[in-house]
Amino acid sequence: MSILKINRQTLYEKDYLQWIQTTLEKIRSGDYVNVDWENLIEEIEDMGRSERKSLKSNLIVVFLHLLKWQFQPEMRSGSWEGSIIEHRRRIRESIDDSPSLQNYLESIFPECYLQAVKQAKAETRLPLETFPQLCPYDLEQVVSDEFLPE
Repeated sequence: MSILKINRQTLYEKDYLQWIQTTLEKIRSGDYVNVDWENLIEEIEDMGRSERKSLKSNLIVVFLHLLKWQFQPEMRSGSWEGSIIEHRRRIRESIDDSPSLQNYLESIFPECYLQAVKQAKAETRLPLETFPQLCPYDLEQVVSDEFLPE
């Protein structure tokens, strides 16, 4: 292993922000030979995973609060509605920033609904049968600030 590679790994592990700044300087100056490609590639891959994970998490939260809103109307609160609005905004921003996430959103829709049903059951203490097995909302409703189930 070269000393240069050891130094780059040390910088990456020791000072992440400095590693980013150094990597950007090397790329901008065309010093591609000395770019820490291994860690840079890993970081780019992690960014994609992080975006997908965030989108999934936000979708589950929206589903969860829609279910609680619909099936526990006596417990409705401003915090539930505020959470729905906030997580819808995050979903829309993710899609606006990366339109290619739209296909991913559509593909995880059923899975996220089922995860939200499990969580809604746990949080509400309602029987699992209370909640529809198939999602009663379509994607447009889930991301629209105008929709709240009755």
